[in-house]
Amino acid sequence: MTVNAIKKLGTLAICLPLLACSTLGTEENSRENFAEKAQQDLTNVEESRSIEWQALDTATQNNYLTDLIQDSTLNKVIQQALNANPSLQKTALTLKASQWKLKSNQGEHLPSVEAGLGADRSKSSDTNYSAKISVSWELDLWQKLADSEKATAKSLASEAALYQASKDALVANVMKTWLALTAKQHAIAIGEKRLALLESNEALIVKRFKNGLDNLEKLDEARTSSSQSRASLLEYQENLAIKKRELEILLGSDEAILIPINNHYPNVDLTFNNLHTQRLQRRPDLKSAFLDIQAADLNTSIAYKDMLPSFSLSAALNDSADSPSAALFTAPIWSLAAQLTQPLYKGGQLKAAAEVAKLNTAQAYQAYRDTLLTAVNEVENALGQEKVLQQQVQHISAALKSSQSNLDQYQKKYRSGLIELSELITVQKTTFDLEAQLDELIYNHLANRVTLGLALGLGVAEQ
Repeated sequence: MTVNAIKKLGTLAICLPLLACSTLGTEENSRENFAEKAQQDLTNVEESRSIEWQALDTATQNNYLTDLIQDSTLNKVIQQALNANPSLQKTALTLKASQWKLKSNQGEHLPSVEAGLGADRSKSSDTNYSAKISVSWELDLWQKLADSEKATAKSLASEAALYQASKDALVANVMKTWLALTAKQHAIAIGEKRLALLESNEALIVKRFKNGLDNLEKLDEARTSSSQSRASLLEYQENLAIKKRELEILLGSDEAILIPINNHYPNVDLTFNNLHTQRLQRRPDLKSAFLDIQAADLNTSIAYKDMLPSFSLSAALNDSADSPSAALFTAPIWSLAAQLTQPLYKGGQLKAAAEVAKLNTAQAYQAYRDTLLTAVNEVENALGQEKVLQQQVQHISAALKSSQSNLDQYQKKYRSGLIELSELITVQKTTFDLEAQLDELIYNHLANRVTLGLALGLGVAEQ
């Protein structure tokens, strides 16, 4: 090879990396900062709704979902679910696997060392032993390996946030199921009272019928009402059993049947004071979506850096002798090599990979926007339900109070012979219906408090 040819190759080796660096800088500057856009979207949403969301300031400050209900039995149930729920445990194992993946990526920064020992023997000679120890190391000139480690760390943090979201959702479901057990027990109690009264009315009508004071139609009507009430009571009892089985799934065991049921609803509180401190960014699903953007952006940077030259060093120790020990320690031969490589042409694969990485980042940003809009929708729906349910409880409570007063008057009139039994039964039915409706509204109101707390980012403490 001529001297001029060698000079040209050297010039080419210098120019190509410089050209690649120039191209990378141009591409880096032209890329959108999706992480910054996502942060701005969140800020805009919170600022536009902060006044509306702070309009419900009523309670003391809470930090976690478990602060909403103070009950020692419920706390034990929640802990059991966190320790044994199969779906949550599966997510935890996935997170542990990702932690090992991060450790694997961290090892790419370090030199790799390999050792080998071999033996060779032919018919005309003695056994010859050979030994080799080699060390190789790729210099992270462009921080590509560092970016890869950071991207993996971001992905791991995203998975950790999703794990936290799974824990939060599990605890919210346990709390609402716990409240539902009381609601179903109340439905049974109201149904039993209704049935007892209907059976009493039926017995009275039978007596009046035998005495010729009532007709067969009224007796049949009374028996129909009693039978319907018995059927409804069976449904209420099965609904309670269904809720217990649902709790068993959440707990990951069949111990739900042994859990005592509260006769009365616990006090469910929720913080609206200092609501501005309970921002949407507390939600782990939003954290996860934001971390996904950052990880995708780092992967885009890596894709562009794949076009740059790479520089690696390798060292080897070789020896051969008549015995294994001599092959390792007699007179080894060292070799040292350095290699600079620059990708020139791969059919557009590197450019395509970079474009795909850019699109993945854009997709991650759109996924974040979708998560943010969903979060806002969940908060506003829960706040809307909070207002409606609160008013409904007030109205139905007033209606029940009036119906109970009306029932007292009708009972007095019936004992005085001023009204028919059928009229009294109608008022009784209305009163029981209102009592059942009020209890269902109270449960829905308390359960919605848990839903609202979860939507606002109130979760469980990290362990």
